Amino acid sequence: MEPMNQPFQNHFRSLALGGVALFLVGSLILFPEQAFNSSLKGLKTWWDVVFPALLPFFIASEILMGFGVVHFLGVLLEPLMRPLFRVPGTAGFVMAMGLASGYPIGAKLTARLREQDLITRSEGERLVSFTNTADPLFMFGAVAVGFFHDVSLGVIIAVAHYTSSLLLGFLMRFHDPQGPTTPVPVKDEGHFLIRAYREMHQARIKDGRSLGELMGDAITSSVNTLMMVGGFIMMFSVIIEVLGQVGVTEWLAAGIGRLFSLLRVPGELASPVISGLFEITLGAQVASQVPNTVHMAYKIAIVGAVTAWSGLSVHAQVASILSRTDIRYTPYCFARLIHGVLAGWITLLLWNPVEQYIRYSDAAVPAFLRQLPETGWHGLAERVSYLGWRAILLLGVLMLIGIGIQFFRRFRTEGTH
Repeated sequence: MEPMNQPFQNHFRSLALGGVALFLVGSLILFPEQAFNSSLKGLKTWWDVVFPALLPFFIASEILMGFGVVHFLGVLLEPLMRPLFRVPGTAGFVMAMGLASGYPIGAKLTARLREQDLITRSEGERLVSFTNTADPLFMFGAVAVGFFHDVSLGVIIAVAHYTSSLLLGFLMRFHDPQGPTTPVPVKDEGHFLIRAYREMHQARIKDGRSLGELMGDAITSSVNTLMMVGGFIMMFSVIIEVLGQVGVTEWLAAGIGRLFSLLRVPGELASPVISGLFEITLGAQVASQVPNTVHMAYKIAIVGAVTAWSGLSVHAQVASILSRTDIRYTPYCFARLIHGVLAGWITLLLWNPVEQYIRYSDAAVPAFLRQLPETGWHGLAERVSYLGWRAILLLGVLMLIGIGIQFFRRFRTEGTH
């Protein structure tokens, strides 16, 4: 039987959504020039940075999945991923690619695993919560160098971001404890590398596509996804500009500032929080412009928090990608809140020891990061090759960890006989 308040909720939702749409259209009519310029700015960001940076990763990940590499890694990483994060070993591939390439490839690969029935809905909700992270080039190049003009700050941001992400993954293992899980692979007497190769071979045969066909499908799927991402970036650029023109952003910042005052946090940090609520790049930029009277540790903590939150623009992209599956968006949103709090807290916790280490150690920041251009985003597309090698390195490290665990378990098993 339908609840009595269900019709009222449906009517209220329709009225609220219609009002938001009317407000947006009216604002575009009132501020056409500002809307056009902000839309053009979003398009430039997408074309100059996002499209060339993510397209190779999207295509490569689709090809790797088509060739069964995910199944190969699944056998190797099963003893690592399932005990720690309650996800199957195939999730290690998503974690490696997500850490290397940033938003929203973690969500896309999670959705692909769900579409192939390699993970359950509960496992997909756990997986996307901690693998959809910011990429290192954004934290070092755009934020540390481009906004704060100090590459060493990228070390603190990245350490706090990835530490809190892995901690979040461990916490999310308790999500939906009664939810279904993929069956644990049946162990046989064969060598684990042979079993991994067998799984990869069977997956490739089952896929059945040739290299040319697979590349064509990968390019088509990747471009379609990136077109959707570009549309969201442009739209949220317009929304942020319009909200600033009508005074909504200023009103929200005043409310957050009063809350920060009660918590004994500098009220000047309210503006970057509001900006970062919608878009992480804008939030980091506003944080870098906060007066020097606010300690740098608080600025970087706010940057870490809004980077982990990722902004409503990324949330909309993830929600759109997940809508093709039965994976729910609500657990992801809740996980982003936890990630933001953890990242900000860990930044403050690590500030003094990491800052002291960076100050007295020349090797704290790699040489190639010290050479990043101070313009931040300009020239980042030229460093896509570095990200590609980073992804390969992460995959290799995960494979070595999995092989080491398998050898240890095999040695222990043989020792008990």
